Amino acid sequence: MTVPTGRRERKKAATREKIAETARRLFLERGYDEVGIRDVAAEADVAVTTLFSHFASKEALVFERDGEFEQNLTRAVTDRAPGESLIPALRREIHVMVRHCAADAAAPLWRMIDASPALREYDEVMRLRHAESLAKAIADDLGLARPTTACRTIARFVVGAHSLAREAPEPATAVDEIFEMIDAAWGVAVAG
Repeated sequence: MTVPTGRRERKKAATREKIAETARRLFLERGYDEVGIRDVAAEADVAVTTLFSHFASKEALVFERDGEFEQNLTRAVTDRAPGESLIPALRREIHVMVRHCAADAAAPLWRMIDASPALREYDEVMRLRHAESLAKAIADDLGLARPTTACRTIARFVVGAHSLAREAPEPATAVDEIFEMIDAAWGVAVAG
């Protein structure tokens, strides 16, 4: 995560982090469905309007790093080293994301997400949005006006790799296995 440089930006980032930490703690202590937006705002000592200026919904409080993950995926394409192939750059980024989400400290949060239909639905919509952003970055990298079916398919495979690997007994090994298939599929797509 980039560190905001100005005082105002640092204060906004600190407020956002405080709200997210408070929400996460309350959700894990009491249960996601038992905690309302007003509870989070009161505990974080902010107005409800302040909370909504940082987070669009209750579900967004759980996925507070959503935007960062989406940016990191597209940056894996746009900021990779000259001459570096696309798929290895994406593999490296998915490894980073999976390490973060498969860490022991993240397990209670994922159990809560998996137990909540609203959070599972939000996660699915979020992953589709990440895949569309990634497909656009891939298309731009290839000099295409818009993402092709191949760009969108590979992007969905990459985003799906995160979920599959996070749930695997050996997440890092799963990432590598999945990316062998993604690499083969990309090879076919660019050859065709």
